[in-house]
Amino acid sequence: MATQSFLDMIEEFGTGLGVPKVDVDKLIEVHRRNIDALGRSAQVATEGAKSLADKQREIIETAFRETSAMVRDFKPTGNPQEMLVKQTEFAKKAFDMTLQNTRDVAELAMKATSDATAIVRDRLRESLSELRNSVSAGSEMPKKK
Repeated sequence: MATQSFLDMIEEFGTGLGVPKVDVDKLIEVHRRNIDALGRSAQVATEGAKSLADKQREIIETAFRETSAMVRDFKPTGNPQEMLVKQTEFAKKAFDMTLQNTRDVAELAMKATSDATAIVRDRLRESLSELRNSVSAGSEMPKKK
């Protein structure tokens, strides 16, 4: 009586079920490309975070400079009407700067997020296609008898 190895029994069982053979080298290559895509995505996300930090630093420096200039140039007069006009101009300018800065930061954040997730999304599509093709090709293999 011949003894069968456990792996031979599993292979025979899989063949009987019509389970396709797995090309381990191809599977490893697919996962290597997946890991590479994750690395590229992380790099893009890191660069995006750096851009956001740089933009926020620029915003703070500009706001400080602008505020200092406005305070330095603000000379109170005895006329309450003039003071009100200057204060209104100051408030409007501060509001406009804040609004534009918020837009800039939101756009940077969206771009960074979009670019990083696009890498993973595209690789996921490729990976699923590769696996689908691998299974399709493997299921056409002749069965053992």
